[in-house]
Amino acid sequence: MNETCSWCGTDPLYIAYHDQEWGVPEHDSRALWEKLVLDGFQAGLSWITILRKRDNFREEFEGFDPERVAAWDETRIERALQNPGIIRHRGKIAATVRGARLFLEIEGQEGFAPWLWSFVGGAPIQNGFASMAQVPTATPESTAMSKALKKRGFNFCGPVITYAFMQATGMVNDHMTGCPRHAQIRALSAAG
Repeated sequence: MNETCSWCGTDPLYIAYHDQEWGVPEHDSRALWEKLVLDGFQAGLSWITILRKRDNFREEFEGFDPERVAAWDETRIERALQNPGIIRHRGKIAATVRGARLFLEIEGQEGFAPWLWSFVGGAPIQNGFASMAQVPTATPESTAMSKALKKRGFNFCGPVITYAFMQATGMVNDHMTGCPRHAQIRALSAAG
């Protein structure tokens, strides 16, 4: 059987995300922070909702430039809360500002990307799931990442959110074995 993972359905935006982004190993610290923020905004919502608003998030959060977002004050948070193009949740917006400051600390100390990748031993975990029913919602690695993020002061980063983050950023290859992207991502992981 050679078909795309069923979770992306038939929405062209979701299919493009599956085919071009999801599961590709990401080692850029800023891009990883953006994805972690967006996964936090997803809490309680579907990923397609966030994906449809991603460009608005990027515009509002100044290209997810951590230095710029870290400088936000209450007035700037209030301005973001007025933007109908994003998820207007005060706690999540404030967590993004706090997360930007924490990102800068970690980036300066050990590098945000190397730190996050350390939870999978620095290389993608290659899973071999044939059906969505086999895919866990959390793993020991995502639980450890969640605890470490929370200990540093991050919010909206429970083990289910961190597992979705790990899947999306290629820390784990959870494309179904019948999906053409499974072998492509495995090859990408080996080459990188």
